[in-house]
Amino acid sequence: MIPGVVLAAGSGRRMGGPKALLELDGETLLQRAARLLGEAGCSPIFAVVGDWDPGEVDAFLVLNAEAAEGMASSIRAGVRALPQTAPAALFMAVDQPAVDEPLLRRLLALAAADPDRPAACAYGETLGIPAVVPRRLFPDLLNLRGDRGAKAILVREQAAVLPFPEGLADLDTPADLERLRR
Repeated sequence: MIPGVVLAAGSGRRMGGPKALLELDGETLLQRAARLLGEAGCSPIFAVVGDWDPGEVDAFLVLNAEAAEGMASSIRAGVRALPQTAPAALFMAVDQPAVDEPLLRRLLALAAADPDRPAACAYGETLGIPAVVPRRLFPDLLNLRGDRGAKAILVREQAAVLPFPEGLADLDTPADLERLRR
């Protein structure tokens, strides 16, 4: 089984609070992300959260005490929480509303075709999350610093690519959320 990791520790400064706690269709974005990972077949599921109450969520909660540093600290916290037997992990952010179960299943299938190679979504001019990263790259993830993700690792490793143009749309401001709700 491939574990799933929801990166959700951000304080959501531009949003006015943690994005993970925003509600969409009767569930928080954190609950939605954990549910999607489970429906796609990930197990166990870890939710990397900040110093706030995440409420009820069907995942193992991982507190990121260094959340102010940015994305890299959440990735490190997620990697540290993974079981020693995990062959890889699927990482996703909490603020990409276009992510759905079929996308995650396609990504997992792409990763399964070459288990030693990462698989990542492509949108705009970038590679990014959701992404499946094999265990051999966990040490590289643990060396990430600052407010950046694993893009450089995905590019260096020539990740298998899953086109996901809708991945450009994320939730950063209240206006973004309002547009989505309409």
